[in-house]
Amino acid sequence: MSTTYDKIKEIETEMARTQKNKATAYHLGTLKAKLAKLRRELIAPPKSGGGGGEGFDVAGTGVARVGFVGFPSVGKSTLMSKLTGTFSEVSEIEFTTLTTVPGVLHYKGAKIQILDLPGIIEGAKDGKGRGKQVIAVARTCSLIFLVLDVLKPLTHKAIIEREMEAVGIRLNKQPPNIVFRKKDKGGINMTSTVPLTHLDSDVVRSVLSEYRISSADISLRCDATVDELIDVIEGNRVYIPAVYVLNKIDQISIEELDLIYKIPHAVPVSAHHEWNFDELLEIMWEYLNLARIYTKPKGQLPDYSAPVVLKKDKTSITDFCNSIHKGILKEFSHALVWGNSVKHAPQKVGKDHALVDEDVVSIVKKN
Repeated sequence: MSTTYDKIKEIETEMARTQKNKATAYHLGTLKAKLAKLRRELIAPPKSGGGGGEGFDVAGTGVARVGFVGFPSVGKSTLMSKLTGTFSEVSEIEFTTLTTVPGVLHYKGAKIQILDLPGIIEGAKDGKGRGKQVIAVARTCSLIFLVLDVLKPLTHKAIIEREMEAVGIRLNKQPPNIVFRKKDKGGINMTSTVPLTHLDSDVVRSVLSEYRISSADISLRCDATVDELIDVIEGNRVYIPAVYVLNKIDQISIEELDLIYKIPHAVPVSAHHEWNFDELLEIMWEYLNLARIYTKPKGQLPDYSAPVVLKKDKTSITDFCNSIHKGILKEFSHALVWGNSVKHAPQKVGKDHALVDEDVVSIVKKN
């Protein structure tokens, strides 16, 4: 009896053998859907209890979580130790870090949790090594640092990206603009607002039949591929920003460094010498998309030492109050705001007012 892993290998071989053209699009669509279903089985956490392996469930602290992912011995542990002061075992030998090591980085007044994940290797998506647990933690991160050895960046980069794609982590991508709704009856109704170059109704039907879906409304608002359609049907994909941290730049020439700067989302550093850490932290802040809001108690100066840090898409006065204490809104009358989100300072605002980075807020309670 063939295992799930064997079935995946068979489908991958079949896909590699199949030529890509209009005539085979239907067949390839079915294969890709089968592959996605098998991969889901392989990476899904086991239903039963039993020991999950030590050191993988990490309690969340801080406002965001950054995961360090990379091959063994590319300098992840050194980089983390220098950034956070947390000791993660460092060695030239491969596979030194065997559990998730958490640390906290204080930057611009925000507490950011840093996780040193065990070295991801080729085959992690197939459950090799501690692959499953590493991937489960990686999916909860707000940002992923892919740490690469600058002397062999592109080979490692391609392997890790492939592993991440296979387990439903999409790096530096936005969710496709596809609306998918299952129905009980009525057949498949497909509409599109843009010309489609990758999909037609036959391919869509072949993918849906593989999922045993006979009635659904699908609205395609982008030129989607088969893979993007499968992502939407599966519904368990996570879209995470990523930064490629190219370590060990002390071993290359200036000319090579100029070339490396042309790689998108890449930051060259030397963990050993602590070179270029300021740019790395600045880019981390930008990708995390956070806003600092300062509090101003009545009759006092603003407190610039401990900002309330919010996600930029959740910066209403309601979010601000809830992040301090859930009980504040019961006594809330209005807020006074100084900063770029208002036209004059201070401005009286209500619960729905959206704040921006470095605003100052004073909450006024009901009498």
